[in-house]
Amino acid sequence: MRSVVLLLLGAHLAYAGTHSLKYLYTAVSGDIDFPEFTAVGLVDDEQFMYFDSNIKKAVPKTEWIRQNVGADYWDSETQSDIVSHRAFKNNIQIAMERFNQSKGVHTFQEMYGCEWDDQTGTTDGFRQEGYDGEDFLSLDLKEERWFSPVQQGVPTVHKWNNDRADLEGRKHYFSTECIEWLKKYLEYGKSSLQKTVSPQVSLLQKDPSSPVTCHATGFYPRGIIISWMKNGQDHYEDVDLYELLPNEDGTFQKTSTIRVTPDEWKKNEFICVVEHQGKTVTEKKIRTNNETSVPIGIIGAVAAVILLVVIGVAGFMVYRKKKGFKPVKASGSGSSTSS
Repeated sequence: MRSVVLLLLGAHLAYAGTHSLKYLYTAVSGDIDFPEFTAVGLVDDEQFMYFDSNIKKAVPKTEWIRQNVGADYWDSETQSDIVSHRAFKNNIQIAMERFNQSKGVHTFQEMYGCEWDDQTGTTDGFRQEGYDGEDFLSLDLKEERWFSPVQQGVPTVHKWNNDRADLEGRKHYFSTECIEWLKKYLEYGKSSLQKTVSPQVSLLQKDPSSPVTCHATGFYPRGIIISWMKNGQDHYEDVDLYELLPNEDGTFQKTSTIRVTPDEWKKNEFICVVEHQGKTVTEKKIRTNNETSVPIGIIGAVAAVILLVVIGVAGFMVYRKKKGFKPVKASGSGSSTSS
């Protein structure tokens, strides 16, 4: 039996004052040890619900949603996700036909949702679909039009753009119903969603020839900036920044690496600068495998943690070949590409 590793879709950056409600659906075809369909709901990037085609039931993932909604809510979510499962099975078959594929492991994804700035009152909505990790369809709410970067998505674009009633319905959903649910969820989970936890920052290196990793973890909310300085000046050369990842306790982690020779590191002052919620943390002392104070799991597997943590928290992952693909809820989404 084949198995694949799926990486979580990129999400909107939650700036200060901005809150988001997102739903992410994934359909998978082929002989793979993975649910045929999964659905995840997130508020401010904290997962609060989950559904997959194996358990056939929408379930709570946070205590605040468990305490504030009843059985009717979960029955409605379950039925909605079951309908979406059927639609996505059709979607992935249509996409395979359009890409002239008859077999193999393929993924069809959809992300949609809304954002609300609690300081300005500004709202926004988004919906995008992807096939095999590439952009397939996207909705521009301002222009009220669908777009596709690939020829295979053009038939759907033409059909959906000609359905003005459907476009107006989607605009109404994203600007009103979605925002109402977002505010309701924020009230439900305000004790945890409004918390602020500062990051723990460490410089890690497995051996002198390895890149130096600046690892920030345990912070909340998710908005964070990691940068490097060399001799007091901003430094960008040979620097890599990795995806933001969730921890099991609801906080986040992020890493950045810099490639320098031991001699260059010794002759210059390199500092990792981490900015979070208006506070700045700096670190310039490298920890190595020889220091017992460093957790072995972090030192030995900084790269692997990118994979393992997301699997443990999200319950599924979706491969993304390019940055910028955004997330979406069953009610009001109308997720049938087959038309």
